Amino acid sequence: MIVRTIDSKPLGRRETQVPEIGIGTWGFRGGPDLLRRGLELGAVLVDTAESYDSEETVGAAVAGVRERVLVATKVSPANLSPEAIRKSVAGSLRRLRTDYIDLYQIHQPNRLIPIVETMGAMERLVEEGKIRFIGVSNFNLGQLQEASRAMRKYPIVSNQLRYNLADRTIEDGLLQYCQGQGITVIAYSPLARDVSRLQDCDPQGILPRIAAECGRSVAQVAINWCICKEGVIAIPKANSLEHMEENCAAGGWRLSADQLRRLDEAILSRRRGRLDTWLRKLVPKELVPMAKRCLKLLPKGWRRRLN
Repeated sequence: MIVRTIDSKPLGRRETQVPEIGIGTWGFRGGPDLLRRGLELGAVLVDTAESYDSEETVGAAVAGVRERVLVATKVSPANLSPEAIRKSVAGSLRRLRTDYIDLYQIHQPNRLIPIVETMGAMERLVEEGKIRFIGVSNFNLGQLQEASRAMRKYPIVSNQLRYNLADRTIEDGLLQYCQGQGITVIAYSPLARDVSRLQDCDPQGILPRIAAECGRSVAQVAINWCICKEGVIAIPKANSLEHMEENCAAGGWRLSADQLRRLDEAILSRRRGRLDTWLRKLVPKELVPMAKRCLKLLPKGWRRRLN
């Protein structure tokens, strides 16, 4: 049984409503039962990708309640040619054990493949009933505008982006553009790498003070900060029942305008430049866990700069 305790927002400018808090599955180590608990609490948007190795788990979790869940997945940047997209969507449908995908997203741009060809292939998938809505992920302002111009019949309804109290890169024009065009921002990593990284950027200790005022946890305050933004929803991940329930309880209420102002002023946020983003993409996936462990050994000031 799904009990909705999370408020909803429109998906793009469509009539379809999505929960303001969904479930992310990058690095997910739980099983179908853990995802089902999130669904029960109203987090009925589950986000995965063909590269996450979690599509089969998502498929098992939504079995029996598929019509009440919004399943989102992504096609990898290497598979953006029309022929490769068709193969990718077929594989995702098989692993998800479903006849359609609610939100099919381009995981990140690929300059080697013309965006017109890619978006044309995505639109044909809508016409064939394999996907319902088209989204993108990790597209900067110029890339999003180019992709939007390539659309002929269907709009881009969402852009999945890294966004949290400590990383507000998208506020330099991209967030405002999405809001103006009615493109939903799906905020991944709303807790940064983890709550301790947010606390590194909170020298005044404002997060725990506001959490105490609200009777909430620090994590819930940080997630709520994201969803207080117009047109923004969040997809935190959880690998334990405690964290799943904590994340879902971050919705259905709002921080006050004064609390939002104090967070904006006190948290030491940063903007990622193009060089920063490019260097991060060069780090092999297998080295990421070791890099995170090494990061924790650095002084707080350095950790904050490398958030």
